[in-house]
Amino acid sequence: MTAARADLQEQFREMPAGLRMDRPEVADGAAVWRIARDSGTLDLNSSYSYLLWCRDFADTSVVARDGSGQPVGFITGYLRPTHPGTLVVWQVAVDAAHRGRGLAAGLLDGLTARVAADLASAPFTLNRVETTITPGNTASERLFTSFAARHDLPVDREVLFDSGAFPDGGHAPEVLYRIGPFGT
Repeated sequence: MTAARADLQEQFREMPAGLRMDRPEVADGAAVWRIARDSGTLDLNSSYSYLLWCRDFADTSVVARDGSGQPVGFITGYLRPTHPGTLVVWQVAVDAAHRGRGLAAGLLDGLTARVAADLASAPFTLNRVETTITPGNTASERLFTSFAARHDLPVDREVLFDSGAFPDGGHAPEVLYRIGPFGT
């Protein structure tokens, strides 16, 4: 077991009672889209993109399921093609009825531990998590800084895309949070 994998499992935050983590399936795409839409904070992508995400990036994404198996939260992510040891977290959302119970933190811990375990036989290991957050998105800032604190990891921040980079105007800058390296 790598140091990164052991550290992530050692500091794993448990899922709230009655919920379980799972890899998303194409059939979850519509529910994931609705959760994103209803979040009120995410940039909503087309419903088609969430279907593709659940098909093509299921290994680096996660859904939380309630007792009936319905998605009530999700994280979408991918490994950066030029830095395959970096998990980029694209979106995080939790259904309003399940917020405030640590579900997003449990999903983030579980996803990173799962990706680290999946990469155990790869020629590279998971060594960083990256995400972008718009200034003022306090929930995301807390989620990712508390993840870093829980795992005793450094966080570097820099503007990745300033507001002028967005062609549709009116978009706040996206600040890159680079968490890691793991196992140092």
